[in-house]
Amino acid sequence: MTEASERYLADQVAVVTGASSGLGQACAVALARRGASVAVNYHHDADGAAQTVRRCEEAGARAFAFQADVSDEDGVKALFAETVDTYATVDILVANAGLQKDARFTDLTLKDWNTVIGVNLTGAFLCMQEAVRQFRRQGMRHSRALGKIIAMSSVHDVIPWAGHVNYAASKGGLSLLVKSAAQELAEEKIRVNAIAPGAIATAINKSVWSDPAQMEALKKLMPYGRIGQPEDIGEAAAWMASDMADYMVGHTMVVDGGMELYPEFRDNG
Repeated sequence: MTEASERYLADQVAVVTGASSGLGQACAVALARRGASVAVNYHHDADGAAQTVRRCEEAGARAFAFQADVSDEDGVKALFAETVDTYATVDILVANAGLQKDARFTDLTLKDWNTVIGVNLTGAFLCMQEAVRQFRRQGMRHSRALGKIIAMSSVHDVIPWAGHVNYAASKGGLSLLVKSAAQELAEEKIRVNAIAPGAIATAINKSVWSDPAQMEALKKLMPYGRIGQPEDIGEAAAWMASDMADYMVGHTMVVDGGMELYPEFRDNG
């Protein structure tokens, strides 16, 4: 591929939430490498967001960081307003922001339940709503989609996860949020899809993948034999945001090394 053909998102603008580290950072950088200008949203980690901005700029793209809590409607509106003030448009949303607050079922507090649902599910809803409003305001800018939305789900939108019921419930809800929004918005040429990562080597699970014994146990859950890297997800997001995925609507792309294949039931005889 030539450099020009690789920059297939040139003249497009992306909002990436939770982009100060991990999957969000990887998505922001992958979009930037394809030519998109990026609004790098973060909640707490200003230094991480600044690093993401630098990496986007090193990839030859424009980027800026903006602090906002995606579970707060006013914060989401401010994020999109700043993006439009800076770049005049929004073409792509990667609703990635998410967190875990884990506990056994009867130990899980209402506060931690509400926090996880608020960020992972309500936050995605609020960002998707504001993106659609902006898509409609600006009209069709490209030959195919009015706008592209990618939500970050998880293999735990279908795989139960004991000890993490708030997280699993948020991702299960996100799955039908994506499908229902896609069904409603497709006639406007707004594409809504999701990515469901499996086990990815990010800071949130470093205690597992940095320990050889735990890592070996984890790899048994993945037929492909390796843990995922953030770039695996970033590359998927960049492709899904492109015209190459124009006929993909209401789909959750599973990127998990086979984790959803339930390898513990494989017959090795």
